[in-house]
Amino acid sequence: MATKQGLWARAEQMAMLAPPERNRYVDFLRAFSILAVVVGHWLVAAPYIKDGVVEGGHLLGILPWTQWLTWGFQVMPLFFLVGGFSNGVSWAANRRNGGTYAAWFTGRLLRLVSPVLPLFLIWTLFAFFGTMMGVERKIVALAAQLALIPVWFLSVYLMVAAVVPLTHAAWTRFGMGSFAALVTGAVLVDIAALYFGVPFINFVNFAFIWLAVHQLGYAWSEGYFAKASFAGNRAMVWGITGFAALALLIGFGPYPVAMIGVPGEPLSNSMPPTLALLALGIAQMGLALTLEPAARRMLDNARIWTGVVLLNGMIMTVYLWHLTAFVLIMVAAWLLGGIGLELAPGSSAWWLSRPVWFALYIAALLPMIMIFARYEQLPRGAGLPEKGDVPHWRLIAALLLICAGLGATAAISIASPMGVTGVRLWIVILPFIGAGLVRFGPAYKLTKRFRVRTR
Repeated sequence: MATKQGLWARAEQMAMLAPPERNRYVDFLRAFSILAVVVGHWLVAAPYIKDGVVEGGHLLGILPWTQWLTWGFQVMPLFFLVGGFSNGVSWAANRRNGGTYAAWFTGRLLRLVSPVLPLFLIWTLFAFFGTMMGVERKIVALAAQLALIPVWFLSVYLMVAAVVPLTHAAWTRFGMGSFAALVTGAVLVDIAALYFGVPFINFVNFAFIWLAVHQLGYAWSEGYFAKASFAGNRAMVWGITGFAALALLIGFGPYPVAMIGVPGEPLSNSMPPTLALLALGIAQMGLALTLEPAARRMLDNARIWTGVVLLNGMIMTVYLWHLTAFVLIMVAAWLLGGIGLELAPGSSAWWLSRPVWFALYIAALLPMIMIFARYEQLPRGAGLPEKGDVPHWRLIAALLLICAGLGATAAISIASPMGVTGVRLWIVILPFIGAGLVRFGPAYKLTKRFRVRTR
């Protein structure tokens, strides 16, 4: 109880220190979007025992009607929207204060990567010792890949954050034209991939689509959606347009209903993202910003705002570790003779048991939060080189190494089907080397000559 009181008291203190001009709804949407992803993951993964063997069930494949639920649970577009808002405000302030790009991006990179490194270390040890103890390599690989799926998002987000000076300059000069250009690029990519069969070009939409949503965050931060349009509330018009476009793309286009990948489906709307996911993002953005005035009044309540601050202080830990908690509970159930895993996914008994399973997942996740949340609660400036900015070549190298490691982890798992260790050490080591390039080593001292200013 003392710990809980301490956490709440610290959150209350931070909540009171928030400046009055801060848009609290941004923090609320950040926490809401991550929690929605967590609940969605816990719901969609539906392992069960069949003929004495654990099968990795997937709810969307078992019950096709649940694919419609992904329109509510696939809220990564909201996170990129919030990222655009926050990055736009932060970068503009950095420019006004004469700050450098290197210092600005170094802080962001370290805050995002620091919580990931303990997760990598724990799962590397699990894969190594699991292999040494004779656990079937296939099981080790499946567990590690499932637990580390969340890291794909960070690799994309880091790339988006890295080019903020360019995208923000495009927004400043061209406004919504910069968004339209990215949407045009996404349209051309989907046409090339889906109608002309150009291989691998659809992966370019990781850039076009997420950068487009990020541009909408800039628009939000500068009040674009708060203005009235010819049809009334501008945000509402965008939301209705997004839903209408999504309905047309699903109804008459080649896109599936589900906004995440479904086993057996030839096309995924999220890996890589498609126009359907972009339309969903526009729809969600319009709905969220239509609700903003009411939500901001709600967040004037001190207890609600304190709860949002508390969640935001640990939200990346929740996101990164929630599937580890899931795997831990599944392994425990299997070791106890498959208790609870005999229920057929989608049956009435299975649905009724969900609250119990969710309570177990939360119980497993709480200790992880208590142990690892400290890695995302770095004080401002913590970990930054004391002698000055990190050279740009090291920043770029670090970014590429970290993103390569995170992307490979989500795609093929850190666990190896061959070798003595049972671990793909080349994947594991990449984020650590990248973080080390930024955190350690010589930095050049700032002088007026080398300071980067953007006017």
